Amino acid sequence: MLLLLGLFSLFILLLCLQWSHPKHKLLPPGSMGWPYIGETFKLYTQNPNSFFSIRQKRYGDVFKTHILGCPCVMISSPKAARVVLVSKAHLFKPTYPPSKEKMIGPQALFFHQGPYHSYLKKLIQSSFLPSAIKHSISQIENIVLHLLPSWSNSQINTLQQMKRFAFDVAMISAFGDQQDLEIERIKHLYQCLEKGYNSMPLDLPGTPFHKAMKARKVLSETLGKMIEKRRRNKEHGGGLLAVLLSGGGGEEEEKKKLSDSQIADNIIGVIFAAQDTTASVLTWILKYLHDNHHLLEAVKKEQDAIYERKLCEGKRGLSWDDTRRMPFTSRVILETLRRASVVSFTFREAVEEVEFEGYLIPKGWKVLPLFRTIHHSPDFFPHPHNFDPSRFEEPPRPNTYMPFGNGVHSCPGSEMAKLEMLVLLHHLTTTYSYVH
Repeated sequence: MLLLLGLFSLFILLLCLQWSHPKHKLLPPGSMGWPYIGETFKLYTQNPNSFFSIRQKRYGDVFKTHILGCPCVMISSPKAARVVLVSKAHLFKPTYPPSKEKMIGPQALFFHQGPYHSYLKKLIQSSFLPSAIKHSISQIENIVLHLLPSWSNSQINTLQQMKRFAFDVAMISAFGDQQDLEIERIKHLYQCLEKGYNSMPLDLPGTPFHKAMKARKVLSETLGKMIEKRRRNKEHGGGLLAVLLSGGGGEEEEKKKLSDSQIADNIIGVIFAAQDTTASVLTWILKYLHDNHHLLEAVKKEQDAIYERKLCEGKRGLSWDDTRRMPFTSRVILETLRRASVVSFTFREAVEEVEFEGYLIPKGWKVLPLFRTIHHSPDFFPHPHNFDPSRFEEPPRPNTYMPFGNGVHSCPGSEMAKLEMLVLLHHLTTTYSYVH
C-alpha cells in the first residue's frame, strides 16, 4: 500500500514539474491529456477536423494540447497566425521530425531561418518567378500530352497518375528539359526514397525506412557527380540546379557559393515539395468538378473558348497569355486549395519563452497555425463546406487564406503549381467528355 502511495505521489510530482511555470505566466487553456501520451490517441481516432474544432469552441483560438510526444499550442485565428508566421517569425523556427530531415537533407530550405534561409529563398524564388516559369509551358504540355493517352480505355488511380504528372514537372523544374541517363537514375532513386518517407523511422535491415535511407545515400552521390560534372564543364544546364550552381550570378553571390551537399539537399527538397501537394490538389479538383457538374461545364466552356481561339490564330500550344485568360478555372483551383486544405497546418517551435496573446509559450513548445480551421471558418468564408469558386471573385480578407503558408517560409513554387494545374485542366477538359 505504501509502495503504491509512493508511486502515485511520484507520478503527481512529475506531472507538476512537467507543466509548472511561474504563477504570473499562464499557459493557454486546454488539456494536455495523459503524461507523455497526451492526446495523440484522440487525434488519431477522431476526425481531425472535429478534434480541432471541439477544442477551439471550448478553449478559444489559442489552446494547448500534447500530441506526438510534444507539448503544442494550436493557433486558429488569422491575427495570431500572422504573428507566428510573419511579424514575429524569428521567434518561431520551422521544425520537422528528425527522420524527415535525414531523408530530405539537413541543408534544405525548410529546416532553416536567418541569413542562410534568406539567401536560399531568394535563389529558389528566382527560378519560380513568372518570367522564369512562363518558358516551361511547352514542356508541361508535352508531359500532359504523353500522359493523357495512357489513360484511354483503362481504369486509373487518380492520385497516382497526378503524382506521376507532378513528379515529371518537378524534374523539369529541378533540372531543365535535359533527359539523359543521369536524370533517369535520379528519378528511380527518388522514387525508392519516397516509398519510405511516411514509414516508421526504424533504420533496421529490411524496413522501408532503411531501404529509403540507402537510396538517399546513392541519390546524394549521383547528384554530387552531376553537380561536379556541370561545375567542371561550366555548363549549368537549366532549371533550379542551374540557379543554385550560379548562386545568382553577382559578385556577392560568388562569395556565398553553395556546397555540393547544400545543392543536393535543396534539389531533393524542391522535388519533394512539388510532388505530393500538387498531386493531392489536382485529385481534389477532379473530385469537386465531378460532384458539381455545372462547374465542370463552366470550366469546359472557358477552356473550349481558348482552344477555339488558338485554332483560329493557327497556334498549337498554350501560351502564357492563354493561361492568364482562365479566371474561372483559376477560381476553381483557389477554392479547391481552401476547401481541401491539403496542408492542414504547419509546425513551428518557440526558440525562446514567448508572451503571446496574454499567455506564455515555453521555449521548445511546438506552435501549430491551423490553416484548415481558418479556411473553414464561417466568419471568413460563408457556408465553408460548400464548394463555391465565386467566393474568390473578390480577394479574401488578409491572413484568412494561406494554402501555401505565409511569411518568409511560404512556398516559393506556388505559381508553378497553379500553372501546371491550369495546363492539365485545359487539355483534360478539351480532350475528354464527362460521362455519368
